[in-house]
Amino acid sequence: MSDTALLIERYYAAFNASDAQGMLDLLTDDVRHDINEGESQTGVEAFRAFLARMDAHYREKAKDVVVMTSADGTRAAAEFIIHGEYLRTDDGLPEARGQRYVLPVGAFFDIRDGKIARVTNYYNLADWTRQVSG
Repeated sequence: MSDTALLIERYYAAFNASDAQGMLDLLTDDVRHDINEGESQTGVEAFRAFLARMDAHYREKAKDVVVMTSADGTRAAAEFIIHGEYLRTDDGLPEARGQRYVLPVGAFFDIRDGKIARVTNYYNLADWTRQVSG
């Protein structure tokens, strides 16, 4: 397995262990985070705040993670299934009542100097909304 693939595997292992610091340690200081259907944020501190917000509202695990990398190791993609629980109502979203959901996700990464310099996540928000509203 390439160094880039191992880096992404470590990122999702930290995610699944609820190890925010472990995830942050794998990022460049100027990491760009493209939030699904939202804004782009820059920097480790913005990513830290995002993770804290997510942890307050959701409990999630990434399963069946498949990692793909470019030949030169500067880009990667991951496809996986999020298994989650909606714990506390997030602003602008349906009311949380502990609903469970299963959602396919695609993530894309830029790699620089052995660290993640960009994280872009895509999932179907309408599908998630249907699952937690039903």
